[in-house]
Amino acid sequence: MITSSSDPLAPLAALPGVPEAVARARDAATEVHNQPVNRRGWPATAAEAALRAARASAGIDGAPLTPATADHVSDPVLAGAVRIADERAKLLDTWGRAPLQGLARLHVLAASDLVPAEEHEARLGRPLQEASSRLSLLADLLGGATSVPAPVLVAVVHGELLTLRPFGTADGVVARAAARLTAMSSGLDPRGLCVPEVGFLRRQAAYREAAAAFATGTPEGLARWITHCCTEWEAGGREGLSIAAAQSG
Repeated sequence: MITSSSDPLAPLAALPGVPEAVARARDAATEVHNQPVNRRGWPATAAEAALRAARASAGIDGAPLTPATADHVSDPVLAGAVRIADERAKLLDTWGRAPLQGLARLHVLAASDLVPAEEHEARLGRPLQEASSRLSLLADLLGGATSVPAPVLVAVVHGELLTLRPFGTADGVVARAAARLTAMSSGLDPRGLCVPEVGFLRRQAAYREAAAAFATGTPEGLARWITHCCTEWEAGGREGLSIAAAQSG
């Protein structure tokens, strides 16, 4: 959990199993970026990765696992996740400059079909008051208040938002999208070519158990969540390789 001490994440990077998991996650992402098709044709593979990520993320929150396209999406959770995928370049720019503004925009995109129209102004992009202090700390970390390896920061952003549920709607989709943006902005996956969301979907029980462990704030729980996330980033690298292979063919 986030505290206000100097670089509060530093101890997390040394927890048992974390350094090794971090190295594997980094290696997996690097392998995807080094694929020949991703040196020039990465916009196409990144678009496919973003769409697969949207479908999987929405599926975790109950959306039907039907092919996700930008047109004719009827499920409101999936529609929100696809809107995020479509706006990823603009979101990434905002995330790097003003993460709280980016977080608000993520919620607007994710929840606009889940919140009644008459409540849009009052609720969309407006975090709950009780979450404000921890969101401010999270923004500080994203702004450079930590020097931990990128996979650790990505895991903390993901886990903290799952724990906080700062908006009360679409929080899971927002958390996974925020983690994805953090991976891109921190250099773990700068072009968004990996798809860890597929692993989270396929192993939902382990995902939810690891998130619950993070919420305890214990060293064991934090290590479990971070290593779980790193493992799924490895799996996300394999998904990225399959996309690259399909584009090459």
